[in-house]
Amino acid sequence: MTPLTAMGAAPAIVLSAKSTTPALFLSATGAAVSPESTQQAIGYPSLFVLVLIGALVPVVPTGALVSSAAVVAFHETAPFALLLVFAVGSLAAFLGDVALYWLGRRGMGSKNGSRWLEAIRVRAPEDRLTQAQEKLDDHGVAVLVLSRLVPAGRIPVMLACLLAKMPLRTFARGDIPACLAWAATYQVIGILGGSLFDEPWEGVVAAVVLTLAISAAPGVWRRVRGTAPR
Repeated sequence: MTPLTAMGAAPAIVLSAKSTTPALFLSATGAAVSPESTQQAIGYPSLFVLVLIGALVPVVPTGALVSSAAVVAFHETAPFALLLVFAVGSLAAFLGDVALYWLGRRGMGSKNGSRWLEAIRVRAPEDRLTQAQEKLDDHGVAVLVLSRLVPAGRIPVMLACLLAKMPLRTFARGDIPACLAWAATYQVIGILGGSLFDEPWEGVVAAVVLTLAISAAPGVWRRVRGTAPR
């Protein structure tokens, strides 16, 4: 369907082809603003802020955010939409990781610790921390890549790095490929979800369900093993 534009001096009114209700996009000159441009102006900054917050406060499902954004980008006609999702997601994750690690190092050097360090400790069970320390001893900073790809693996490895007094610069170097691999993985999940459905919202639902299931799987597996008869 060709968008219908009201002519004249009045601001332009565009009827979106993908919506059953008119979407009004106004400009000072009366020119129509495309829906995709508006989505990008709001979506990319929102994605950046939410992933950054999710890296600092590990309760936000950042993987689901990246997958959902990838679904929307997959259905857009704007060039480089998927590349922008990848760049924004990986950059926000990296900055959040580095900021949280810096705050954790400050807590390690403080007599009373810090709430950030305590938050890291609470989310790193002893058995997971022991495994992370062993992997860190065996593989060095390369373990950061795996920690980002394994659900609930990031925080125990980060705490292991803090306890090993790893310099911030060394942590940052290892975290760069980790965040790139993480963003690429969840973007692929979003692209797969988007390719299976004609409507973007259906792909978003599928991507969110899949990423949440992946995130919950390790916890479910540990509980099953803990209750299994020996």
